[in-house]
Amino acid sequence: MAAARSSQGTAGIGGTKGSIRRGGSGRMSGSVRAVGRALHFPFTGTARGIRKATHAHGAGESGLGKLIELHAVNGAGDVMITIALASTVFFSVPTDEARGRVALYLAITMAPFTLLAPVIGPLLDRLPHGRRAAMAGAMLARAMLALLLSGAVASGSLELYPAALGVLVASKAYGVVRSAVVPRLLPPGFSLVKANSRVTLGGLLATGLAAPVGAGLQALGPRYPLYGAFAIFVAGTFLSFTLPPKVDSAKGEDRALLAADEAHVRLPRRGRTPRPGLRTVGTGVTHALGANAALRCLSGFLIFFLAFLLREHPLAGESAAVSLGIVGVSAGAGNALGTAVGAWLKSRAPEIIIVTVVACVLGAAITAAFFFGAVLVAFLTAVAGFSQALAKLSLDALIQRDVPELVRTSAFARSETLLQVAWVFGGAIGIVLPLNGTLGLAVAAAIVAVGWLATVRGLIGAARHGGTARPRVA
Repeated sequence: MAAARSSQGTAGIGGTKGSIRRGGSGRMSGSVRAVGRALHFPFTGTARGIRKATHAHGAGESGLGKLIELHAVNGAGDVMITIALASTVFFSVPTDEARGRVALYLAITMAPFTLLAPVIGPLLDRLPHGRRAAMAGAMLARAMLALLLSGAVASGSLELYPAALGVLVASKAYGVVRSAVVPRLLPPGFSLVKANSRVTLGGLLATGLAAPVGAGLQALGPRYPLYGAFAIFVAGTFLSFTLPPKVDSAKGEDRALLAADEAHVRLPRRGRTPRPGLRTVGTGVTHALGANAALRCLSGFLIFFLAFLLREHPLAGESAAVSLGIVGVSAGAGNALGTAVGAWLKSRAPEIIIVTVVACVLGAAITAAFFFGAVLVAFLTAVAGFSQALAKLSLDALIQRDVPELVRTSAFARSETLLQVAWVFGGAIGIVLPLNGTLGLAVAAAIVAVGWLATVRGLIGAARHGGTARPRVA
């Protein structure tokens, strides 16, 4: 009896100790898991939040969410390369020498690009079944060129210039293909303006988040932002192939001509009709493209002209870096606001929107030229960013409305190429102009005035007619 009692007691005590031991171990592992979840939450929670935002309203099912994420990766990688090149070509030397180096950079990279850019759209038109591969190739090319640039920025070798040209061409090639892909990924009930707004906002947010990271890497050395760009673009290469296979389909598509009147349309083959082009669907699209080209030219001009002007003559009471930061933040905020307003307006009266925003930019440029000052310069860049974003979304709406589906994808590719050439042309003007604020902003006003006067009558006329009827081709 005593032995039994003793045995039960021992077992009870042992069991109690075991349960205490197991309970303590369980509480310990639970605490470890809780700490692990707490440490991972900022990353997993953020990732889930981003995925939820990009895949909302059917964007996940259509594949648009994947494109938004890919464009965010593209923006983050581009800003890393921009920070590395700007610090090497622009900030690391005195102003006079920097101007010469940037002029050399433009001559070696931008000048060939003006010849290559018009070829990008037609070349990619011939590869409609390889759009995912083309986007992946543009990402991978920039990843490899970022590694090449990492050696060039440290040694100052001439490899910097051809590598930078390659990055520029690959970036614009991605932009052209991305514009052609968006119409294939529209969720039900989505307008093209709303879809482009989401894609653009994704890129802007990623750029804003990546910029301070790139600046921090730059503080470690000029190579480190380029290493970051390499990693980002490699991720983008794999992400490109996660897009739905339907973006590679060319069913029901043909190539568009920017000039498709009787003098430019090729003779059709037997049994076929001439290929439609942008002029065959009314003047609204071509005039909107002209107005957008003027705004894109203004953007290139302001970037290069103000970069040198504010470095030599900073805004009142501020350093050159702060002055450039104020202008850059103003332009970025205006661009983001224009994108958001474009998504809200959807496709309401796009011709009138373009006429209005270009007129606003013209007024802001004239005012800033006459009363040159810190506030007005920042205001001009904000208005220019806002107007460029809203006008581009309105151009997208016009292409969606007036261009036959047969050639709509090609029309996006061609129009994007033309806008890139306009940006390069504006940048070239900005680099050669004397560093006089009033003179420079007067030139900016002249650029906008030419574009506005050449297109306002055609856009208002197109708005009165409500666009042209277009065939619904599959």
